[in-house]
Amino acid sequence: MNATPAKKQPLDLVQVLRMVRLVLHMLEGMATCALVFPWIGAGSRNLHIRRWSRQLLGMCNVTVHMTKDSVVPLKEGMIVANHISWLDIFVINALYPCRFVAKSEIRAWPLAGWLVEKAGTVFIERGNRRELRSVFKGLVNALHSGQRVAFFPEGTTAAQGNILPFHANLFEAAVDAKVQVQPFALSYVDEKGRNHPSVNFIGEMTFVESVLEILRGKPVRARLTCLEAMEGEGAHRRELAQAAHDAIGMSLGILLDPADVVVAQEGAAAAGQGAGAGAAGDDGSGGTADAAALGAHDAPQPEPSRA
Repeated sequence: MNATPAKKQPLDLVQVLRMVRLVLHMLEGMATCALVFPWIGAGSRNLHIRRWSRQLLGMCNVTVHMTKDSVVPLKEGMIVANHISWLDIFVINALYPCRFVAKSEIRAWPLAGWLVEKAGTVFIERGNRRELRSVFKGLVNALHSGQRVAFFPEGTTAAQGNILPFHANLFEAAVDAKVQVQPFALSYVDEKGRNHPSVNFIGEMTFVESVLEILRGKPVRARLTCLEAMEGEGAHRRELAQAAHDAIGMSLGILLDPADVVVAQEGAAAAGQGAGAGAAGDDGSGGTADAAALGAHDAPQPEPSRA
């Protein structure tokens, strides 16, 4: 017998008021983009974007926190981050406004799609190589001019606790522009520090459904870690992409640090050697060797990234 799907709880009065404020806030942002942005410089636009993004997150009951182990963020260059939710763009912009590169589907988000476009987001249509070349040239020019450009190399969102392989194409812009690449690690937790269940934006979930899920849920703590920047000049795009992927994965605890893997492997090897010596001196039953083999099997191994 198939289980009956759990019904979503309706929004309470406070959540309804938050939704109304959210819509009004987006309309206000659209007015600012249309009437104010054409007449002000990049610095003033970034101030507007930072303040507006913080207010939006507050209406969604999301607070933003920099982790203690963050390094100083780049003032210019390329920013790359793991991708969990539509919140990601606004979390980063609430701290360090960037010019984003995003998939074209975001244009279809009600109100928010138009807003992020007017805020300077560049959209890429999947599989359109001609458009990719045009966007690539624009990115190189933006990086040359001292802008901070950001994108999500996974190309789609992944559930928390997972990190997908990074696409390397756009990393070439950092190589050509000879700028640094800085990984940002993003996560969303509840009041107990656990992955927040309402934030994942995956599968067939729509933008509106995700907004409602967040409004229904408990308060969200968005955590951002700025990791060490990597030199783009003279690097290979695939190596840059893999290095950024691994740095973010290790920061989030999804991947093991290679140094820890080496230590674990050396410990397992030492255990195996000790077992061999014990086996040589006992009755040949192999009991000690079997115990050592179990210890080697239980030694920490690197977790695979989700494909």
